[in-house]
Amino acid sequence: MQDALRITASTVDPGLLTLPWSTTLAKWPSEQIVSLPKGLSRHLVRFADLSGRVVAVKETTDEMAKREYDMLGNLARLAVPCVDRVAVIAGRTDAAGDPLPAALVTSHLRFSMPYRALFTRVLRPDTATRLVDALALLLVRLHNVGFYWGDVSLSNTLFRRDAGAFAAYLVDAETGELHEEGLTDGQRAYDLDLARTNIAGEVMDLAAGGRLERGVDAIAIADGIVSSYRSLWAELTAQESFSAAETWRITERVERLNALGFDIDEMSMSTTSDGTVVEIQPKVVDAGHHQRRLIRLTGLDVEENQARRLLNDLDEFRARSTKQWADEEMYAHEWLTRVFEPVVRAIPYDLRAKLEPAEVFHQVLEHRWYLSQNQGRSVPLAEVLTSYINEVLRHRRDEATIMGPPTETMSLPVITGVTPVADDDEDVDWRDLV
Repeated sequence: MQDALRITASTVDPGLLTLPWSTTLAKWPSEQIVSLPKGLSRHLVRFADLSGRVVAVKETTDEMAKREYDMLGNLARLAVPCVDRVAVIAGRTDAAGDPLPAALVTSHLRFSMPYRALFTRVLRPDTATRLVDALALLLVRLHNVGFYWGDVSLSNTLFRRDAGAFAAYLVDAETGELHEEGLTDGQRAYDLDLARTNIAGEVMDLAAGGRLERGVDAIAIADGIVSSYRSLWAELTAQESFSAAETWRITERVERLNALGFDIDEMSMSTTSDGTVVEIQPKVVDAGHHQRRLIRLTGLDVEENQARRLLNDLDEFRARSTKQWADEEMYAHEWLTRVFEPVVRAIPYDLRAKLEPAEVFHQVLEHRWYLSQNQGRSVPLAEVLTSYINEVLRHRRDEATIMGPPTETMSLPVITGVTPVADDDEDVDWRDLV
């Protein structure tokens, strides 16, 4: 019965009571469902409209739903990139009084996409490399706070564009474990090996469906997460020794971590008994170096690489300015009101769902460089904006809530070989319909 529902929610939303919890998720009416692309999942997942916002609903067991709900809350408190929890719905029964699975409700991450939605026809090597690098960084951040994932894959990750790169967000935390004392080398190695195996399988699956560019090596792509992870983890945690006369190397280590997007909150330093050798090792490292600086200066909350790009433009603006202010925040306010905000406001309303404002600004800067190189002159920003809007942005698909195939339950044929399709369906892959 409906009054037997047990709802655990992070925010009070009366709309939770209006969703058809007495109906199995596979049979929810179409007016409740939002059509968005999904990653592959062992559970049934559908997107729904909750009080005007999009949420993901996953059917699972009571125990797993509550466990994942708690884990997502812990990860959010640790500032780890993951989807936001909304509610756990337990005690569901159908009209006949028979029990239904519990449901976990999470917020849809705006401007994010499953990896299959990031390419329209085939996966190119550069896109694959950027996806793997983003997942490696996410895995490092998770391990750094003591989180063992246990199910690392591209399918369990959402990606947002980040100034030419991608930012990865954890979606599925049901197998994860949080260890306050940190992870052992064995736990980290197992997660990394699992990531390599799953990525290889996912890329091979793309190859089997004709969605992989010729010459791309699935194993080489999967190996990329191992090398990317290990180099980043070593930079964050490795002990370094040098002569006492080379103390400048302490600053160099900090600057290298800052360039990677990390801040050192605590560092261990020691010297040998004769004082000739210094040893340093980062102890507490937090991600988001550029994000924090941009928020402090402008209030803009964006991805790390976007923050880096915006800060570079802000620094160039400051260098060109004829005003002499001692306070950096004065230049930041001037840049925000005279450069960034006019660009964002210039985007026509019907195109604002294409990309995040920070990503639009990054692409405008890229487009300005491209036009200036081609024309051999410094192209005015107004001219760049007109060109970018008409020649680039109008032709992009919306990524705020990118629309995909209908998410209604459907019967799929067993694919045993190459199946011809009509010309107008040449970009459709049956795996994207799941």
